[in-house]
Amino acid sequence: MVLLSQEASWLSFNRRVLEQTQRPDFPLLERLRFLAIWATNLDEFFAARISRAFAEERGSPAYQAILAEARAQAEEAGQLYREFLKALEGLHIHVLEPAQLTRAEQQYFGAYLAEEVAPLTDLIQPEALTDLSSQALYFASGEGPLQYLIRLPQSVPRLLEVPGREGGYVRLGALVRMRSDLFLPSNQKLPLYEFRLVRLAQLARSRADWDELPEALEDRLDGQVSHLELEEDFPASWAEALRGALGLLPEEVFRLLPPLDLSFVATLVQQGPPSEKFKPLAPEKPKGFAKDPWSYLQRRDLLLYHPFEDYGAVEAFVEAAASDPKVRVLRATLYRIGEENGLANALLRAARLGKDVAVLLEGRARFDELANLEWSLRFQGAGVRVLPLPDKKVHAKALYVRRGEHEYVHLGTGNYNPINGRLYTDLSLFTAHPALTADVRAFFDSLEAGQPPQLRILRTGPAIRDLILEGIRGEAHEKGEIILKFNHLTDPAILEALEAATRQGARVHLIVRSTLTALWEGAHVRSLVGRFLEHARIVAFRNKGRWQVWAGSADAMPRNLDRRYELFFPILNSRAKGKVLEILKAQLADDRNAYVLTPGGQERRWGGRHDAQRWG
Repeated sequence: MVLLSQEASWLSFNRRVLEQTQRPDFPLLERLRFLAIWATNLDEFFAARISRAFAEERGSPAYQAILAEARAQAEEAGQLYREFLKALEGLHIHVLEPAQLTRAEQQYFGAYLAEEVAPLTDLIQPEALTDLSSQALYFASGEGPLQYLIRLPQSVPRLLEVPGREGGYVRLGALVRMRSDLFLPSNQKLPLYEFRLVRLAQLARSRADWDELPEALEDRLDGQVSHLELEEDFPASWAEALRGALGLLPEEVFRLLPPLDLSFVATLVQQGPPSEKFKPLAPEKPKGFAKDPWSYLQRRDLLLYHPFEDYGAVEAFVEAAASDPKVRVLRATLYRIGEENGLANALLRAARLGKDVAVLLEGRARFDELANLEWSLRFQGAGVRVLPLPDKKVHAKALYVRRGEHEYVHLGTGNYNPINGRLYTDLSLFTAHPALTADVRAFFDSLEAGQPPQLRILRTGPAIRDLILEGIRGEAHEKGEIILKFNHLTDPAILEALEAATRQGARVHLIVRSTLTALWEGAHVRSLVGRFLEHARIVAFRNKGRWQVWAGSADAMPRNLDRRYELFFPILNSRAKGKVLEILKAQLADDRNAYVLTPGGQERRWGGRHDAQRWG
């Protein structure tokens, strides 16, 4: 067995993301989109995913290897950006340098900088180096020693359209360089050098309740700097001053060709021609469900595979419950729901109509805390009970409805987020099965009472690990077959059981999108990266030809299984079970979006005939 660190494995995933920029079967702007995704991912890596290695392994060879891979990706991304600029010219899209602007255009942008940008720009003295903000774009300047730091406002777009030039853009940073006199004291015109940093983003109080959350979010601004990017020509003495003040090791400082932070290319994707993007997906709508979900579910379960089948059915389910006078009780777990959410609005309407509505809104969803804090105020204002945060994060995906004497639930693998519901592959199970609805009701009742859930069929917490281990050990023989699909698979007990099952002759198939911390000979391991983000978590065990299939919210990580309230649910309906197995088998045959992972590295499988991301 070859062991990998979570950080090294996740960076391998981000390299797979970066390689999507070279997909010959993707439109140009979709390939460019992956450059923006890669850039955002790398910031997240240095803000959160590197925190363990940063605390425990700084300076070690393993830590240096992680940073070397991150630097190599950043350098490659910069080269790809310049290649994209040339390719975009064929679409009549031009990112211009200020020198390419006409005199009238330069005058216009000079006025724009003076009126719209300079008043929002901070001029900072070098003594305040230790207080610089994470992920903001800065410029350094001075005559001889480092004298001035300029912080560009994050409210102003990094990429600006050139008036009168269709398809013409200019970078804000390039314009600021052109008119440094507008940003420096006494109208000095000095060279500017670009830099930015990333801080670790962790709440000071991991168990903060709603009344403590605002202060905990304020404390997060003080996270230690983990990463510094400097433009290639940044003066050496200034670079050393920055590094020393921020307490960074030399390898934690990257020198890169400007522009830094390539996430701004998303603007070009958004505004570019539709002909160079994917054709919009027309998801299939389940017939007869939205009109009367109650009668539908009294007859049979409904399992949907998003985004190929309409995520709108989830919202319609809650909207029907909100408006139905026979519905008296609604419950929901909400983790990352975004700024606008039709499902959440339906819960607000239900509460205003006098229904008993309560939500487990997770205030500690990393990077979504502020949005969820706002939703908590909106819910409370409408009469929705926002339940106290338990000692563990609630990452389960469940909706509960009581209508008269009947109960109905939705269980899923994805967040109740309308954007993600159309971009991520996820499973949705709607059911009125009495054993499942009783367990979901017990889950909400237990957490509202401050007690660990005691469930009969569903699995939560360490019981999910027990379920998976039991299934693996039951297949540890020559006729055994196991299929596990996760975003992250890092749990040592599960990995060891999988290797043991492989040694005993079982066929082990792993579909792991991002992080996998062990690889061994004999296992069939792949990662799918393509148009849609693979997000469903599924386990399947052959069980002498009578497949057992489960799905849920949890990745196979100690964090998720031991320190979160997740939910895993069985697929009991034979038709639904067959559908999930069909999805898994299509992904095992995929040769257009796949990477085969082995102890020796990863090999991409592109250009074949089997595309699991064109399901249906």
